[in-house]
Amino acid sequence: MHRRHLLIGGASLFALTGCASAGALETGMTGPTAASLSTADEARIARAVLPTTAPRAELLQPWTGPYEGVPPWDKVTAPKMREAILEGIELQRADIAAIANNPDAPTFANTLVAMELVGEPLDRAMNVFSVMTSNIGGEQWDVLETELSPILSAASDEITFNEKLFQRIKAVADGAGAKGLNARQASIAQDRREAAFIRTPILSTGSNKPVAEGLNAQQTRLAERSRDSFIRNGAALDAAGKAELGRINTDLSNAFTGFGQKVVADENTWTVIANEAGVKGLPASNKAAAAAAARSRNVQGWAIVNTRSSVDPFLTFADDRALREQVWKKFVKRGDNNDANDTKATIARIVALRQQRARLLGFANHAEWRMQDTMAKTPAAAMELMQRVWVPAKARVAEEVADMKAIAGFDIEPWDYLYFAEKVRKAKYDLDQNELKPYFELHAVRAASFYMAERLYGFVFKQLPKGTVSTFEPDVTTYEVTDKATGKLIGLYYADDFARPGKRSGAWMTTYRSFSQLTGSKPILASNNNNFVKAEDGQPLLISLDDAETLFHEFGHALHYFSSVVTYPSFGNTPRDFVEYPSQVHEHWVLSRPILDGYMKHVETGQPMPQALVDKIEASQTFNQGYATVSYLSSALVDMDLHTQAVPPTDIAAFEKASLDRLGMPREMVMRHRLPQFNHLFTSDAYSAGYYSYLWSETMDADTWAYFEESGDVFNPDIAGRFKSIMLAPGNTTDRGDAYRQFRGRNPDVAALLKVRGFPVS
Repeated sequence: MHRRHLLIGGASLFALTGCASAGALETGMTGPTAASLSTADEARIARAVLPTTAPRAELLQPWTGPYEGVPPWDKVTAPKMREAILEGIELQRADIAAIANNPDAPTFANTLVAMELVGEPLDRAMNVFSVMTSNIGGEQWDVLETELSPILSAASDEITFNEKLFQRIKAVADGAGAKGLNARQASIAQDRREAAFIRTPILSTGSNKPVAEGLNAQQTRLAERSRDSFIRNGAALDAAGKAELGRINTDLSNAFTGFGQKVVADENTWTVIANEAGVKGLPASNKAAAAAAARSRNVQGWAIVNTRSSVDPFLTFADDRALREQVWKKFVKRGDNNDANDTKATIARIVALRQQRARLLGFANHAEWRMQDTMAKTPAAAMELMQRVWVPAKARVAEEVADMKAIAGFDIEPWDYLYFAEKVRKAKYDLDQNELKPYFELHAVRAASFYMAERLYGFVFKQLPKGTVSTFEPDVTTYEVTDKATGKLIGLYYADDFARPGKRSGAWMTTYRSFSQLTGSKPILASNNNNFVKAEDGQPLLISLDDAETLFHEFGHALHYFSSVVTYPSFGNTPRDFVEYPSQVHEHWVLSRPILDGYMKHVETGQPMPQALVDKIEASQTFNQGYATVSYLSSALVDMDLHTQAVPPTDIAAFEKASLDRLGMPREMVMRHRLPQFNHLFTSDAYSAGYYSYLWSETMDADTWAYFEESGDVFNPDIAGRFKSIMLAPGNTTDRGDAYRQFRGRNPDVAALLKVRGFPVS
């Protein structure tokens, strides 16, 4: 969901230039303190440390064109990208060597700020590379990713394992801590850090001894978080430990790449339906999309592509039960067909490597290691919240199944659930999803999201003519983002809406360039990526209410980044279990009356959604929440179960079944993401032992929406302004739990979450 940011270090292959001392501007306790320096002075000191070697590769050059430079998509090829990344690694190596070998005493500016600026050419190339592998894909990009993944992993470890660099960072952080704590507090804090993370003694000698240089709170936070991150990632290991950790990380990188490529290959399949009887029951828009998908793949009839946006509507509306079973089985068996694309052995390798790494770093399991820098802090805290919701969710599923069985007259199978749930919805609430789709035309939904952004935060989105800026695919649409009150340029927004072979499934947000005062406050470049199936030429592309909420969700991520006002780039990234909060809360505005009246108009009549239909939706809002909650939460619980095992499982199929049996998973449904296709967990470490984060974030999002509703105005400008300034703009500059308490006046109330889902609050 977020751009890759790699800091790569080690010895330099280049002659260093521009490494003169900057001591005249920052001299510890005998001159200006770090806190008294301006951001411009910090940047000047930091850049004086770094080499000035100009990159040779075309894709490493500073971006040019409008908006202070945009990605040169029209110049991107796989061979050029390979050249750029390999050279970029060497340039970044030179940056790291310059910081680590600086003869001057370590200071915040010449060490921590310099680290924030390391490897800018490589960062630009990697942002482009991640888009090409995720949004375009194909054999040439798969081959390149397979080649580069272990190289990038090994190079990344170089920065963590650079002893001189770590000692400089530790000296600044320890000095900040020594100034901010009394002696006893400092001793206790250090003992805890060492007990948790440090396996071998760290000796500070010479110019790297701790110094109290007068850091402000934000600088102290950056220094201490950097030090602790280095320790968590192996900087305090001995030489043998570092070598072993490097091997593990490289093996993991290879496994992540292989897993993702296998899942994409299984998703690049489809089910052909030869006769119109097979698509009976589908809304006209879904039939048209399936017909278009068949034509684009040179097959006769209709094609149900093996991605959720195509499969779920078929399972909801198609009358042919045997075809529903066929489509469902193909979808849930992605990565689990005992063929070349089977992922189970890859998963077993990943969880074994993760456990080896956790033990090497002094943790009982992968979950404990991963959760050190989260709001929840421990697996137990995450499990406590999940179990509180799991019990009522399972009880609700039993009620839903009973209602469906009464209509079906037979036992409900997983491929029946969505179909008969829709029948129950219509019977209970006189609500047919087919009634809703004509109100959710893709372009109107996007325009509505822009209206929300303007009302809440004063962001104005203006579509740019094709060709104004280069895009990585002709279907991508671009928008200029400005501040309504001042006219100031905020950034550029890229919308990539359509599925294509090679593109990974799902929906996500990416930033090509984030905001940072340190790097010059350039316009933010952000994108949203979806997988809608194109409508036939001239026909409106109608999406479901769920799709509309997903679009608002991903747009919420973009709004988070467009709102960012941070000094140091590192603070643009927030804890994993906070990251989904700004996105999830924005889903609520889809059905707000101003949005409905202005944008969600019937595609044929032009009339806004009548209140009677809105009332039906609202009356049914808690309908099928058993299914929605159990589907998601089973995935999160199995994730945590998998990553807290003392002995990692080798038989992944058996483990998944046993874990679900322990939970008492209802037989009528499956996990939203079965392990063999769980990209969140096995294409990187990002969401591993962290899929619970959606529920953790939803607790805050439900409580925040209640705040807006209780005010009597869901666009309340005071609350919106405080939400933007306290929760969105600062990034991770301050503890996010403290920030929420400042915003709401208290901790989030889990009762709001239970109420939204229609579960008992006691």
